Amino acid sequence: MVNSWLWRLLRPPRTIWPTRDGVWCLLVVMGLGVAAINTGNNLLYLLVSLLLALIIVSGVLSEQSMRGLELRAVDPDEIFAGRPELFGMTVANRKRWLTSYSITVEVLSPTSASRFIYLPRLDAQAERLITWEDTLPKRGRHRLAGVRITTRFPFGLFLKAARPTLTSDVVVYPAVLPVSPELLRQFGATGDRPTRRRGRGTELYNLRLYRSGDDPRLIHWRSSAKTQDLLVRELEAETTEDTRLVLVGSGARDPVALEAALSQAASLATHLIRAGAGVELVGPGFYVRLGRGKVHLRSLLETLALYDPHATPLAGAPLDESDGAFLPLRQIRVRLG
Repeated sequence: MVNSWLWRLLRPPRTIWPTRDGVWCLLVVMGLGVAAINTGNNLLYLLVSLLLALIIVSGVLSEQSMRGLELRAVDPDEIFAGRPELFGMTVANRKRWLTSYSITVEVLSPTSASRFIYLPRLDAQAERLITWEDTLPKRGRHRLAGVRITTRFPFGLFLKAARPTLTSDVVVYPAVLPVSPELLRQFGATGDRPTRRRGRGTELYNLRLYRSGDDPRLIHWRSSAKTQDLLVRELEAETTEDTRLVLVGSGARDPVALEAALSQAASLATHLIRAGAGVELVGPGFYVRLGRGKVHLRSLLETLALYDPHATPLAGAPLDESDGAFLPLRQIRVRLG
């Protein structure tokens, strides 16, 4: 218990600093105190007592306003390098009866100036969702700078601030860019094999009656004229072939080329997965088995995001056919530099 008390004394949960008005108030108190001692004037003693009481009341009310506040992070599911993402948090007042007034949420950021979000009041047992945009420039694992709660309530004499919280770790994926048609033709990744299901292809799948919200460009006017009903075309989905992305080299010598290559690999994987293809990833020191869907895409992006050319590989590519690396898949090679 003694160690806990000493720790709280050396590292208190909140800090307090006088504002400009607070500095003037402290100087006036000190001046009046000196004058009262020198003159023995009871009126000066009374003024000093009133000002000291004002400072004490300010500390008590500001502590009451900050006590019982609970912060909960609402991080985005996917964070891509160089792209603004929407972060959020909920501020909850867990006090049973008392309202918190004049709360400022300071959003700390290592890449830009801090943001300030002001909450004039937060009723007892109430919650407030606040959001902001932030951009993380580089891929990899990052620790968020977090947020902290501050207040100048009630008189603006002192700034009371809690210690930063919500400093969680997040994984930032490589930048995903639109894949140009030239690049798709270069890699042979355009894919034109029909799947006989509805989708965003070019071949006709079926005709059906027009429904509210359908794209007017899909109306089949000739058939509509024959049946006297508006008919729209349903298109047949197209998919690409299952693909193995092979990353060649290590990229240790040219960091700029490495980041560009990882971004290209992430863009290709995203394009192929969204088109319905299966993607397998093989690279220096890592291997992700063939898979499909959004969960598999996140696994691919996370592997690319955490790749370190200078780290000792923990696991290499598979060495035999039982591991799946020699399945007859189309290969796309991306050179890391």
